[in-house]
Amino acid sequence: MAKELEKSHPLGYFIEDLWTQGFKLSDKDIHFIYLGKNTTNAPDWMTIKALKVTLQFQLHFDGSFFLSVLELLAGEQVKNNAQADRLLRQKGFSVNKKAIQLN
Repeated sequence: MAKELEKSHPLGYFIEDLWTQGFKLSDKDIHFIYLGKNTTNAPDWMTIKALKVTLQFQLHFDGSFFLSVLELLAGEQVKNNAQADRLLRQKGFSVNKKAIQLN
């Protein structure tokens, strides 16, 4: 049952995992993340990618940076993580999976 819920709400579970890893997002931050997700009509995986990039490059949650990354990904209509990584590299982001270990 827990795995089933995790698959249906991956963003919520990702945010919980961040908490256990020491990234304490405020209620305001979490509301902003969901507002950005809903405003851009982004799927959970894309929202998680934007959040990972934000934390990797800013080392804390920066709402405007997060929203910029999310809008970039949603605007380019990337379909998967590989396309998202390619686009981010093209835009000058060195997406290093080992720089910050976020599941």
